[in-house]
Amino acid sequence: MPSAEESPSAGAVTGVGHISWLDLTVSDASAIRDFYRQVVGWSVQDVEMGSEGERYADYNMLGDDGNSAAGICHARGANLGLPPTWLIYLPVGDLAESLRRVEDEGGTIIKATQGADGESVCAVIQDPVGACLALVPG
Repeated sequence: MPSAEESPSAGAVTGVGHISWLDLTVSDASAIRDFYRQVVGWSVQDVEMGSEGERYADYNMLGDDGNSAAGICHARGANLGLPPTWLIYLPVGDLAESLRRVEDEGGTIIKATQGADGESVCAVIQDPVGACLALVPG
């Protein structure tokens, strides 16, 4: 996933409060990758994932201009347990504070990924009406 500062496609608006990335996590990413190649016309760039002895590829889907359009990921590793839906990634100014507010405002933290320092680096949340999205530092 690109950082909040990187533009996933040419001319994209990025920064706090703007969608920075789009991912689909499913059990069979290879099959759904091929579906979107045929239906949307995306090309594919493999992204090596996993650890020693358990390597696999997730997919960076490219538009006809060659720029990143979305990611398609296996429900493995950090993506294990994520809902099989298109997730938008929204950068926020203070991730820890935003996560506190998620629960205060009636949402649910589905999964938070921790960095080496123990701080959350990404969190998938569900809003009070059931929609899921990912929050990342801005």
